[in-house]
Amino acid sequence: MDIPPLAGKIAALSLGAIPVSYALNHVSVLSHPLGVALMSALILGLFFVAIYSLSRGEIYYDPLYAVFAVFAFTSVVDLLIALQEDGYMVGFMEFYTKEGEPYLRTAHGVFICYWDGTVHYLLYLAMAGAIRRRKRYRNLGLYWLGSFIMSILVFLPGNILGKYSSEIRPSFFLTIPYVLVPCWAGLSVFNQSQAPTCCSPHVVQEEQRKGLLQRPADLALFIYLIFAGFFTLFRGLVVLDCPTDACFVYIYQYEPYLRDPVAYPKVQMLVYMFYALPFYGLAAYALIFPGCSWLPDWALVFAGAIGQPLDFRQRISTFPRAGNRLREIKLSSKVPKRVRG
Repeated sequence: MDIPPLAGKIAALSLGAIPVSYALNHVSVLSHPLGVALMSALILGLFFVAIYSLSRGEIYYDPLYAVFAVFAFTSVVDLLIALQEDGYMVGFMEFYTKEGEPYLRTAHGVFICYWDGTVHYLLYLAMAGAIRRRKRYRNLGLYWLGSFIMSILVFLPGNILGKYSSEIRPSFFLTIPYVLVPCWAGLSVFNQSQAPTCCSPHVVQEEQRKGLLQRPADLALFIYLIFAGFFTLFRGLVVLDCPTDACFVYIYQYEPYLRDPVAYPKVQMLVYMFYALPFYGLAAYALIFPGCSWLPDWALVFAGAIGQPLDFRQRISTFPRAGNRLREIKLSSKVPKRVRG
């Protein structure tokens, strides 16, 4: 997969979020939640107007150019939030995390900001650069779509269902475009023409005639999918308070953070069970009966979706606030005696 050059114009404009955030942090009207929401909407509207004025040719060629430009700006804002919460800078986005979206100060919120401010930001620049040079970006778009949808599926319900449900402010409704725009963007990306494969059709047909046992790499992947599917089902049952001893011991001894009153871990496991588990089954079927034309595209979407939470789980334990919280949970994680009837 060829990675297109990054869009320099979008990068330069998106970095304007740094002085804008610093200036807004010292505006007294932003001490009120409604003022934060209105000012945020105004800034994004002005940024869209600026992009439209400077890049009409690219927007006429592909309207997603404007979407990627605005999202790149918000990615820089998210990175500022994450760096501020980790103590690397001060005086930039304090007003927003206090009066706009306080749940961004959680461990999950901080690392979703890191992910958006790094991985998503580079994807936006790469896809905008591809549009500017009239190149393909379908594979990058599918990976971004999976990652973005996964973050929305976990983050928004987690905000509503968790202990921060009482902290919903007007700024929360700014996420509505974040739900609607990816639907339109996903349809646009899927409708783009596929890039030519590196193998000839004859080679592909010969490989597909082989049985699963004659394809060692596919066989190993099939075995992994089966085990991953059972483990995903098991973890979903754990967060649903399955009464079996295995689930009871697992949540107390191996993944106690699933008991955190912040709902993100539980929502993550349920999303895995209801969305990732069916894909494991379909992918295993496609390995047994090769030739499913839908598999390459949806594998990219799934890779983007599954890669993000895996990165969160590996890095979140290094976050000081999360580490303290996990230690508190583990101190209370001695398996209590169960009352048996």
